[in-house]
Amino acid sequence: MQEFFEKCKQAKTIVANLTSLQKNNVLLDMANSLLDNTSKIINENKKDLKYAKDNDLSDSMLDRLLLDESRVQDMADSLKEIAALKEPVGRILEGWKSEQDLKIQKISVPIGCIGIIYESRPNVTSDAAALCFKSGNVSILKGGKEANYSNNIIATLLQDVLVKHSLPEEIISLLPDNTRAGVEKLIKMDKYVDLIIPRGGESLIKYVSQNATVSVVKHDKGLCHTYIDKTCDEQEAIKIAVNAKTQRTGVCNTTETLLVHTDIANKILPKLKAEFDKKNTELRGCQNTTKILDIKKANNEDFETEYLDNILSIKVVDSLDDAIKHISKYGSGHSEAILSSNYSSIEQFLNEVDSACVYANASTRFTDGAVFGFGAEVGISTNKLHSRGPMGINDLTTYKFKIYGDGQIRE
Repeated sequence: MQEFFEKCKQAKTIVANLTSLQKNNVLLDMANSLLDNTSKIINENKKDLKYAKDNDLSDSMLDRLLLDESRVQDMADSLKEIAALKEPVGRILEGWKSEQDLKIQKISVPIGCIGIIYESRPNVTSDAAALCFKSGNVSILKGGKEANYSNNIIATLLQDVLVKHSLPEEIISLLPDNTRAGVEKLIKMDKYVDLIIPRGGESLIKYVSQNATVSVVKHDKGLCHTYIDKTCDEQEAIKIAVNAKTQRTGVCNTTETLLVHTDIANKILPKLKAEFDKKNTELRGCQNTTKILDIKKANNEDFETEYLDNILSIKVVDSLDDAIKHISKYGSGHSEAILSSNYSSIEQFLNEVDSACVYANASTRFTDGAVFGFGAEVGISTNKLHSRGPMGINDLTTYKFKIYGDGQIRE
């Protein structure tokens, strides 16, 4: 492990100094390699799916794990989109001249060596590796054991392309020790690793945050809310709410709690239930909700839970202020939406809700790097420093100051 980290640190200088053209050519070759080896990737993924089924993983977890031709194509397309993005390194963020006639530039530079810990979704392996590579960083990837075969074949294919271009394979690496002990070592390697990005379950985030000596950008749970205001367009609100919960249930930008204004609860809740029943969604409601709908009663634990499953909590609220208070109490700072036709209510919600992404009359499912035009993301940051929301290539850079003088000395 020590030798591995030393090689990663050495590779850091090499990748940081590649030209934009070099990086883009490598990324395009990586995309083509994934496509050329689609059947090999799918065969390895089948081994992971068998392991998952043998260990009774949920249907939503199986969906996150699955790779088919379409998803491999999506992975390749993401690499091509990342290659087409503007160069993130070497941007002049600011420039000015000091009183001493020093020319000062604030320039974007790579962070260095980034450790990314994630679960379930093997496409993260290629997305995270490509984003780090484009931004001039070394990536050390630690996927979940449930995706071990898939992650290994994807990483191997990417490394083969690096070697083909006479670059060290350590620029993109899987952590050699896949155990908890390996993670514990990774998050304390501040001599070699510059940033840790954990994305996954609450216990993983908590463990990394409490034990890391390396800087951490958390990609915490997605306990997202959708609030249906009394002035909503009813048909549109039902469509958006159902999409936000059921379009894909096992991902972090799925709505887990639906808040409904009391003035329209009696009218809209039965219509919502009829649509959710078509999607086989299990509904759990507050006391006022259960007076209207024959569903299971929700408790505080439900409102605190990121289900990542086809389950939805519902709460009737007395006002917009109550909705905002509920989100403030239970939300994870990820994504929240208001469905309303009242401009003042929309602006109050967007301004007062303290989350990375706030929506007006749209599904929370849009919180995604590709949707935002980033090609992909290494995760959705719930931090406030240094990155927030979908974390793309520009968020994988930091900056330094270049100062040009002409013989100045300080008196």
